Amino acid sequence: MSRMPSMYDAQDPIHQYPGPPFPAQQQSGPGDIHEMDPAPDHGEQSYVGKGRLEGRKAIITGADSGIGRAVAIAYAREGADVVLSYLPEEQDQAEEVAALVRDAGRQAVLVPGDLQDEQANVALVETAVEELGGVDILALIAGAMPTVDSIDDFETETLDHVLKTNIYPLFWTTKAASPHLQPGAAIITCASIQGYVPSPQLAEYAVSKAGIVNWTRAMAQQLAERGIRVNGVAPGPVWTPLQPAFVPNEKIESFGSEAAYGRPAQPAELAPPFVLLASQEASYISGETIAVTGGTPTH
Repeated sequence: MSRMPSMYDAQDPIHQYPGPPFPAQQQSGPGDIHEMDPAPDHGEQSYVGKGRLEGRKAIITGADSGIGRAVAIAYAREGADVVLSYLPEEQDQAEEVAALVRDAGRQAVLVPGDLQDEQANVALVETAVEELGGVDILALIAGAMPTVDSIDDFETETLDHVLKTNIYPLFWTTKAASPHLQPGAAIITCASIQGYVPSPQLAEYAVSKAGIVNWTRAMAQQLAERGIRVNGVAPGPVWTPLQPAFVPNEKIESFGSEAAYGRPAQPAELAPPFVLLASQEASYISGETIAVTGGTPTH
């Protein structure tokens, strides 16, 4: 019987995971991984850790599903204790992640809350410090991605929601964590290829992601003298619940076909750069955003 390939086995990346066409599917936001077809890979079976974050204490936002879920699994298997931030309606998925973290022998702290509220960000950090004894990694991943086809359909409420979800928590969480961050700490943001090459129907989202890239550059300079690194990851198309929750069916069916690889990434493929940027291996990397786009240029 042949064994399943590990994440370290050489494979053809084009055919490593499913590509389009995908079945038509729609969900209401924020979305549920268990209703996605095909099921996404967050590394539940595939991620193998090597102790690169042993003893670290991480906050991960958007940790119930998608990229955040994959990062939580990876961080735990690399030796970190984690605080999982997620919306209250995502409790069941968050409990699944917590079980995977504990299976890796690490501590999992669940903190439901809406990060559009400043106090929720403060409470998140306070809980991390109280439960874990400190914090030295912030993986700021949670986000919203509305689709608006025309400026004629623009609504201020939508832009407010995107900015309060994607941008404001960067400031709020980092400010709350700042007194606790020691030299060697790392902050990792989640930008997007949309921050460089925007799609017309994702203008609000693209503006927020471009803002994340520049926030990352600016904060890296602010915190450099304290020995705190700030970097980002800019994914291309990724098979997460954001897609069926916010993208129309005609785009779901061909989702990821625009990438040079002809398919979307799986969340598990985004975890390694988040691990690298959190680890001491990246000691001389700060202010950068790593593009993970399946070969598609960001410039």
